[in-house]
Amino acid sequence: MIRLKNVLIVLVILALVVTALVYTIVKYGNDIAVAVSGGVLSNKKMGWGVTRGKDHRQPSFGIYQQLIEKYEGIAMGSSDKKIVYLTFDAGYEAGYTSKILDILKENNVKATFFITAHYLNSQPELIKRKIDEGHIIGNHTCNHYSMPDISDDKIKKEIQDLHTAMRDKVGYEMKYFRPPKGEFSERTLELTRTLGYTSVMWSFAYDDYSESAKARGGDYAKEKILENIHPGAVILLHSTSKMNADVLDYCIKEIKNMGYEFRNIDQFE
Repeated sequence: MIRLKNVLIVLVILALVVTALVYTIVKYGNDIAVAVSGGVLSNKKMGWGVTRGKDHRQPSFGIYQQLIEKYEGIAMGSSDKKIVYLTFDAGYEAGYTSKILDILKENNVKATFFITAHYLNSQPELIKRKIDEGHIIGNHTCNHYSMPDISDDKIKKEIQDLHTAMRDKVGYEMKYFRPPKGEFSERTLELTRTLGYTSVMWSFAYDDYSESAKARGGDYAKEKILENIHPGAVILLHSTSKMNADVLDYCIKEIKNMGYEFRNIDQFE
């Protein structure tokens, strides 16, 4: 009888331990270290962000600086050269890309467009035009999931399926990657690198997607963009924004007047 009682006590304790473990995994799963390529890397979710500099000085990335360097990504170029790099996120087409491409062509500026599977499937002609006019197409995953929230296998599928579709449909090999929502972990940065991709973050972005920014209009957009230009800037704009399309020509000309040169990220330094 005593033995049976002891066995029951042990079983209850084990059940409590297992329940606590399951709860921890569900609640704190994003913070648990994950084995990648023989090592153990943190899967703590982080959202890319910058602390802006004043008077056109370069911003600070804080703790992210070491991570982006460690995993050979791109976020900002040299502080010694007045070179800027223009990139667009394009999850879907809102009707402004043709105008943006016209402006880029007129100003002899090449850019990088990060696309999703939806964009590839719905806008093949625009993608072909971008490539024909010398722009770079980057991988923004098939379905725009937050990378730390999904498994290694699903990350590989999200990136590689889009890569294969671009190669098969357009004959184009992508090599630059921007994580959806700017969310990443050390695990996802390393996994992206093992897939042969360079992660591209940014050193300037603004709330061009928000309703409040749209309500403030073009003057707000011009102010945000031009006040925050700095040497080595990797500029992130959304091609879904009418406001960006409306101010792009003016901003490009003003940035050039400030002595900056536009380059694409293939010429990154």
